[in-house]
Amino acid sequence: MKATVDFFVRTLLLYHVPNVFFTAVLGQSSMESVVVAVYNISAPLGSQAVLQCHSRRMVWTQDRLKDRQRVVHWDLFRSAPDYTMERVLDMFSAGEQRIYNNYNKGRISMPKTAFRDGNFSLVIRDVQMSDKGIYSCNLHHHYCQLYESLKVQLNITKSPRKQRQFWDGEKAVYVVLVGSTVVLPCVNRRQVWTEGHSEEEQQVVHWDKQAPGVRHDRADRLIDMYASGERRQYGPLFLRQKMNISDEAFYLGDFSLIISNLQPLDEGIYSCHLHHHYCGLNERRVFQVTVGPPLLPNLSAAPHILPNDDTGTNAVEVPRVINVILPEQRSHFLQQLGYILAILIFVALIIIAIILLARRHKKKDMQYELRRAERGPMTNDFEMEVTELKMCNQEEMRLDYKNNILKEKAEMSKIPPAKVIDVDKEVERAAWK
Repeated sequence: MKATVDFFVRTLLLYHVPNVFFTAVLGQSSMESVVVAVYNISAPLGSQAVLQCHSRRMVWTQDRLKDRQRVVHWDLFRSAPDYTMERVLDMFSAGEQRIYNNYNKGRISMPKTAFRDGNFSLVIRDVQMSDKGIYSCNLHHHYCQLYESLKVQLNITKSPRKQRQFWDGEKAVYVVLVGSTVVLPCVNRRQVWTEGHSEEEQQVVHWDKQAPGVRHDRADRLIDMYASGERRQYGPLFLRQKMNISDEAFYLGDFSLIISNLQPLDEGIYSCHLHHHYCGLNERRVFQVTVGPPLLPNLSAAPHILPNDDTGTNAVEVPRVINVILPEQRSHFLQQLGYILAILIFVALIIIAIILLARRHKKKDMQYELRRAERGPMTNDFEMEVTELKMCNQEEMRLDYKNNILKEKAEMSKIPPAKVIDVDKEVERAAWK
């Protein structure tokens, strides 16, 4: 039975793994270096230039804890209605596997030779409906700082006619029958997931120089440095003495090239190549170096001292205070004048308002006095009957008279009647006075 299952697993791996995985593997195995940065550096003649080249991934640390540095784990994400994530299986480079759910023991496994052949596929026997979900294969290499992830969707069916495998554009989808065995693929053929034989020889950094007009493949090698401490320098002796890399480069991750006493012959393109064959690292940083004219000494900054002119070195200088009165600007004067005019206009408006209110109040008082005078009592010096007033008015309106007698009568009617005087009352009034 075990041989049958192994044959079935190998058959699935050979015929049902999508082509996308093999395409990615071929692209990753390319040894051509990748340019990660390009710099333009200009320095004066005779100065010192530092071409900085840093990489923490090239820090040299021996991978002795192989069972902890390289690890692969499978996770399962269940969709509605739970929306839960659970860890299914862990496997370290030493071959030890850890299954988190007791229900999966003896039912879910990975090949024992996963870290030797790069096959990290998950084998699930006796598939159940609870196995449905999205599985993710996560590869971690902590020393090389590599983290890769691959997703596979598993659907369960009860009809043999519905079994199939396809690619939905983002991940592989497997529709399998309940109770059967399925292999969820996760393949990586890169050398980083295999054991390194001599790690100290796997790490190397070297500097190249291209003179103006020289192609990249014709560049001159300057320095080679290995993680074991071995160093190789090329070219004449004076060139080797002026270009150097720190001895602690693989300890600090600093592979910068120091060039002292720059000369016109040092112009060109410098390349820093970082290779870690075990981790699959191939990077290159390019520096365009230009040498400018030398710096002239700044004579104006130097103090002018005459020989034997130190008689006043112990004298204490008294501070001098100079008062400087700056004339006011024209805009400031106009601004102050504007403030004064505004205040004057405001005061004038207030005075005008007070005058208008006073006149209005005085006018009201005069009108009140006139009305009061008109309403006061009238003296009864004489009395006239209404009939007589009407007759008088009617006669006045007449302009023509028939004869003089009528005219005289009319004039006599206008004369007020004689006042009646009581003599006794007048005598008594005089006696009282």
